[in-house]
Amino acid sequence: MMMPNVSSTLVRLNIGGKKFCTTIDTLTQRDPDSMLAAMFSGRHTACQDSEKGYVFVDRDGKHFRHILNWLRDGIVPTLEDNEYAELLQEAEYYQLLRKEPEEMDAELTRADIIKCIQSEKVRFRGVNLSGLDLSKLDLSSVDFSYACLRNVFFSRANLQLAKFRDADAEGSIFHNATLRECEFTGANLCGALLAGANLQSANLQGNCSFCGADLRSAHLQTADLTNANLEGANLEGANLKGAKLSNANLKGANLQRAYLRHVNLRETHLEGAKLDGANLLGAIR
Repeated sequence: MMMPNVSSTLVRLNIGGKKFCTTIDTLTQRDPDSMLAAMFSGRHTACQDSEKGYVFVDRDGKHFRHILNWLRDGIVPTLEDNEYAELLQEAEYYQLLRKEPEEMDAELTRADIIKCIQSEKVRFRGVNLSGLDLSKLDLSSVDFSYACLRNVFFSRANLQLAKFRDADAEGSIFHNATLRECEFTGANLCGALLAGANLQSANLQGNCSFCGADLRSAHLQTADLTNANLEGANLEGANLKGAKLSNANLKGANLQRAYLRHVNLRETHLEGAKLDGANLLGAIR
């Protein structure tokens, strides 16, 4: 039966036996080109149980709540590595992970990368590695400058001293990765997931964009964020002890329970930022 074309209409979903309740507005607004948006936009017929009113989708419902929460709030959950892989598979099925028209397939495979890192000095400058799974690899000191790293899976990788100068790593996953002393000057990490990542003494200054990035519980001690753009980023519980935040854009950022003790915030843009529970003892404001 055709779903009514009313944005506020409640929708009951049966995803592989798990029941969910949401609205057409949630399913169609954030990504109008997704499969879910197509199902409930009135353009297609949905398979609905006439007695109980549930629309059935033949998928495992384990991670569907995360799919819904992303459609509602744009937030990616903190999960174990294997669960991330499962969630990405579901997101791909619902057509929420599509390549931009200008994106090309990765030029190398994970196996190619493993062979390359056996060398003493490794450079992937300007190489397209988008979408690769490079999790848990030792990529320390590798030069990724100017590379396309969109949606790359770097979870738990050792990237200490790696260079990401002017790299495009939008939407990449650095969950619990080691990024100590990395250079991110001019890099694009909008929407990237860096929850729990170790960014101690990293260079994130100068036109580096972390807009909307997830940096929950990240280690940013003595990191240089001068002129960095972290508007709308989630830094809840992050440790910024000794970090340089001169002229950093933290408008609308979530800094709840963040460690900002003795940090100089005088030239930091904090309009609309959430600072509830943050440790601001001795901070210069």
